[in-house]
Amino acid sequence: MTLDIVTLQPLIALIAGILILIAPRLLNYVVAIYLIIIGITGLMRGF
Repeated sequence: MTLDIVTLQPLIALIAGILILIAPRLLNYVVAIYLIIIGITGLMRGF
């Protein structure tokens, strides 16, 4: 099994969801980090 962005997105979403359920104050940070990671990987795929 290879790890690329398509297989990592559901895993990241699951981990983020669990963290948000445990500590709702993390929501802003989790969303910001997720968006930054998706943005960086999207830009790297274009190059």
